[in-house]
Amino acid sequence: MESYEIVVIILLLSFIGLIFTGFPIAWILGGLSIVYLGISLGLLNWFDIDTYFLDEWLDFAIIVDRIWGQMTNWVLVALPMFIFMGLMLDRSGVADKLMVNFTKVFGGMRGGLAVTVIIIGVLLAASTGIVGASVVLLSMLALPIMMEGKYDKSLATGVVASSGTLGILIPPSIMLVIMADQLSLPVGNLFMGAVIPGLMLGLFYMAYVIVIALLRPKMAPAPAKAPDFTVRDALGTLWAVVPPFFLILAVLGSIFMGIATPTEASGIGAMGATLLALANRRLNFDTIRTVCRETMLTTAFIFGIFLGATAFALVMRSLGGDEFIGGLLKGLPFPPWGVVAFILFITFIAGFFLDWLEISLIILPLVAPVVQHLGYDLTWFSILFAVCLQTSFLTPPVGFSLFYLKGVAPPGITVQHIYKGVIPFVMLQLLVLVLIFFYEDLALWLPAKMY
Repeated sequence: MESYEIVVIILLLSFIGLIFTGFPIAWILGGLSIVYLGISLGLLNWFDIDTYFLDEWLDFAIIVDRIWGQMTNWVLVALPMFIFMGLMLDRSGVADKLMVNFTKVFGGMRGGLAVTVIIIGVLLAASTGIVGASVVLLSMLALPIMMEGKYDKSLATGVVASSGTLGILIPPSIMLVIMADQLSLPVGNLFMGAVIPGLMLGLFYMAYVIVIALLRPKMAPAPAKAPDFTVRDALGTLWAVVPPFFLILAVLGSIFMGIATPTEASGIGAMGATLLALANRRLNFDTIRTVCRETMLTTAFIFGIFLGATAFALVMRSLGGDEFIGGLLKGLPFPPWGVVAFILFITFIAGFFLDWLEISLIILPLVAPVVQHLGYDLTWFSILFAVCLQTSFLTPPVGFSLFYLKGVAPPGITVQHIYKGVIPFVMLQLLVLVLIFFYEDLALWLPAKMY
């Protein structure tokens, strides 16, 4: 083993060990980078590392330049705007109208309330992209109604948590924006590539609910007496769908048609969500203040991890960490597809302990060059990676959607109900992952047709 590889292993083990301390990931990443840089000269002399790594590693200015480059990246300007759009839309009253009207459409059938939640989850995902806000909103709107309808608690919580998590995959997704920046890929390509997998997940969720309702009616019963569905109800449902549909069309349509860049489209979305709140009489000073404050906090959280991960990745690369990881993966006794499957397996396991953001910023840039060297399309791999990361929101012990849901769930719903409820939906996510793995066109057909 080369001397620089020992230092890389020590750095990685230090990071893994500190994760379990509960200290904020951003400070762990940044702190490790500074500490290893501070004691670099002694370590380098001890391990007698090559001059190539010595010159790269000891240049503190590189980290400052790299961080400045991230802060002036125009692609990342879209992040706070998309976050603002999602938070404002959640307060605009659109979801409330969707819930009321879709309940009239599907509420009379077995599993109809669960199907309604999934449909609203898809619409919110295509309008907001903020998982936490979507899960909390769906929990507050749907769980009381589903409990009143005698739905199985595990099924109800599983539907809410998984439907709210669709926002991290279906565009406009902030995860895809960050992935595009990390791999220097067009954001539009990743947005288009995620459309079919995201809709597939929604359809698979609905199919599962319908099958469960047929096989085990007590888990998702039909109401004892459902009101008749009238033409007025149909028109009301159509009118409730129109505002989010036009917002989706304005944001994604402007990107896909080449009218606007993702950064410009994020501004359109932020303005559109604000106008919807105004039209529904939900826009006031308190709403603007709350949305702006939460946007600032969320953006600061993301960029804190972003900057820490940038410094950490730079130290890793300066030590030769990318060569070490690449050599390790290429040395596996697997065919090329086996190497990709192994990377996805490691990503899935990492999702039990890390957030999607840390995995995207640390693991993805290290493994993507290996995947590209093996001859695979990076857009396809990025979509695979994104679907795999979506499971991290539902897998304990660090599944954020589970904590969001438990925080607002009605009394009587326990952590055991939530854990049991999300298992089938994690299996469905892995099924979609396998389908994309073997049928690349599920991720590549739409980008190829559009561009």
